[in-house]
Amino acid sequence: MNPKPRILLIDDSEATVEGIKSFLDERYEVFTATNGIDGLRELEGNENLFDLVITDLVMPIVGGVEVVSLLKQKPPSTPIIVMTGWEQDANDMPTEAKADIVLIKPFDLEDLDRSVSRLLSARR
Repeated sequence: MNPKPRILLIDDSEATVEGIKSFLDERYEVFTATNGIDGLRELEGNENLFDLVITDLVMPIVGGVEVVSLLKQKPPSTPIIVMTGWEQDANDMPTEAKADIVLIKPFDLEDLDRSVSRLLSARR
C-alpha cells in the first residue's frame, strides 16, 4: 500500500487550518503550522518530506511570499498552492515566488481538492 501524500498547510487562521485539515485528512497526511515562521521550521531540512505545500499569502512576520521563495530555490521544486483573499497581491508576486496554483478566498473546498489532486498527479 502506498503511503498517503504528505501536505504542509500554513495559515495564520486556526479556523482555516482546522477546516482544511479535516477536509484533507482522509486522503492525505496533513502537517500544519499557524504562522510562516513555524512553517519554515517544518520545511527546514525537510523539503523532501512534503509532496505539496499549501500556504496563506498574507501572514504577519513571515508571509507566503517568503515561504514560496524558499521552496522554489531548492530542487526538486515542491508544488505550492497559495491561498489569498487579496487577488492583487497574488498577481504582484515576484517571479521567484510564483505558486503553482493560487486560490482566491473564499474558495470552495472542492476547488482545493481538484488543485491538490492535479498537482500531486503531475508530480508522480
